[in-house]
Amino acid sequence: MSPVFPMLTVLSMFYYMCLRRRARTATRGEMNSRRAIESNTRALPINVEIVQYAKEVLDFSSHYGSENSMSYTMWNLAGIPNVYPSSGDFTQTAVFRTYGTWWDHCPSARLPFKRTPPTFCSQDYVELAFEEPVYPTAVHILETYHPGAVVRILACSANPYSQNPPAEVRWEILWSEAPTKVNGPQARQFTPCIKQINFPTNLIRLEVNSSLLDYYTELDAVVLHGVKERPVLSLKTSMIDMNDIDEDEDEEKYGCGMDTLNKQFSIVTLREWPTNGYFDKLPYELIQLILSHLTVPDLCRLAQTCKLLYQHCCDPLQYIHLSLQPYWARINDTSLEYLQSRCTLIQWLNLSWTGNRGAISVSGFSRFLKVCGSELVRLELSCGHFLNETCLEVITEMCPNLQELNLSSCDKIPPQAFNHIAKVGSLKRLILYRTKVEQTALLSILNFCSELQHLSLGSCVMIEDYDLIASMMGAKCKKLRSLDLWRCKNITESGIAELASGCQLLEELDLGWCPTLQSSTGCFTNLARKLPNLQKLFLTANRSVCDTDIEELAANCTHLRQLDILGTRMVSPASLRKLLESCKDLSLLDVSFCSQIDNRVVLELNANFPNVFIKKSFTQ
Repeated sequence: MSPVFPMLTVLSMFYYMCLRRRARTATRGEMNSRRAIESNTRALPINVEIVQYAKEVLDFSSHYGSENSMSYTMWNLAGIPNVYPSSGDFTQTAVFRTYGTWWDHCPSARLPFKRTPPTFCSQDYVELAFEEPVYPTAVHILETYHPGAVVRILACSANPYSQNPPAEVRWEILWSEAPTKVNGPQARQFTPCIKQINFPTNLIRLEVNSSLLDYYTELDAVVLHGVKERPVLSLKTSMIDMNDIDEDEDEEKYGCGMDTLNKQFSIVTLREWPTNGYFDKLPYELIQLILSHLTVPDLCRLAQTCKLLYQHCCDPLQYIHLSLQPYWARINDTSLEYLQSRCTLIQWLNLSWTGNRGAISVSGFSRFLKVCGSELVRLELSCGHFLNETCLEVITEMCPNLQELNLSSCDKIPPQAFNHIAKVGSLKRLILYRTKVEQTALLSILNFCSELQHLSLGSCVMIEDYDLIASMMGAKCKKLRSLDLWRCKNITESGIAELASGCQLLEELDLGWCPTLQSSTGCFTNLARKLPNLQKLFLTANRSVCDTDIEELAANCTHLRQLDILGTRMVSPASLRKLLESCKDLSLLDVSFCSQIDNRVVLELNANFPNVFIKKSFTQ
């Protein structure tokens, strides 16, 4: 046969694939930024574009600011810009709690979950509501300081202002990309090319990853452009990008909706095959090891190929550690029901960000834990707004071996519900950041959970007397290694003294934005002398920190790795040199807005101590 014919066959197949792709794209009405189908004619019908700023901030995972103020909080994203186009550190912007990789290198850092898909790198999120539902044509994000953290933009089918909630809530990714390193901290208007979706939306979600940033990212406002009627793309195209023939074929085949994911979880009818190739020859353990590298959806897809692989993919040993956070938009009661038989041996479970807007019910969550909770050691429930008192009661009853519980930003749990946590005497890690835990419940927890090693109480505004809490820690929590008291408003030198005397194993202590602590009382000197194992100490925005405190740290805390003294007016370059010379492991030193430390000093210290990241920001 002439060699021309195989070439014609290949070209015909390619042409068919292009036509199929073009027809599908026109049907779905989607156009991706980097896989653009360039049309010679305008989309019809022609609509008047609506431009609107966010009306309200509905939800978020963290913020730098206080719960009772507007400085550095996510609520600053609502409305028109406060700062843009100016650049710099402004309190009127929205700032997330962390940046860089420093938080991964401190004693409180947690081990990551395996099987996290490489496409999911989000660390924080914020959800914004707009007045009018529109078909989005553009999203503008006004970044005023250290841009580049936004990694995903999503749109939701649910109207937060509708009186009739939809039966099914859909989330669609408008744009997604890996985190990027942006040269310079200057302000910019970030306008990624978004794809078109087939439903109107007035609920936009930004997800961020700040790991590549040299400092906190600051966002000022979000502008949504859109039209009221769904655009229809013309079928006339001038070019089709080769990248169109790629993983989107799989996306259409397997789908990305909740129903499709649940079908992958569910038991399917498998065809009988005479052999399973060479897999029959492999040891069971080797096949299990190979499959352990697959993500959860891939594992579920593979289970549908043959009975041998179905047996392996449904083996509970494959689900010892399970993170469903990357699939938060697709997890519901049905998903948990399908997973029950596979998770009978589960030890680590991550349900962070899942279940909101009715996707997971209290009864669905309870049924799952009653079957799968007996071996649980670690349970991540960050931003789980479906949680209530019943859920905490079920956790304490069904998870007797629980050692780690993360309820970060679960701000819908009523204060009295936290009393149930005291029943879990084996707890070693408890994260209550931005929760409404009250003093009585917390005292009970500290009294009965004496094995605690890591405790986060950052931004817990319902606690009336932190000195009493610190005293209880000193008396009962002798094994405490890390403590987060970020923005606790009323701890004094008395509480610090009790804490330092009783918790001498502390390696990490965050006292950032604690205005009632004064260096003149000797509280920081006491800390340095009583806690020689300190590796991380944050005294952020305490203007009373002085040379004496720094010199005591240099003399007593030689293992120090991270120190934040942002905002102090009393620290001189000489004391910092002593600290850097003494603390050989120091890797982060934040001296932003320290009035005695100018740019010349920072350059000198950087030259003499190149292994230390010395952060210096200046007032505008």
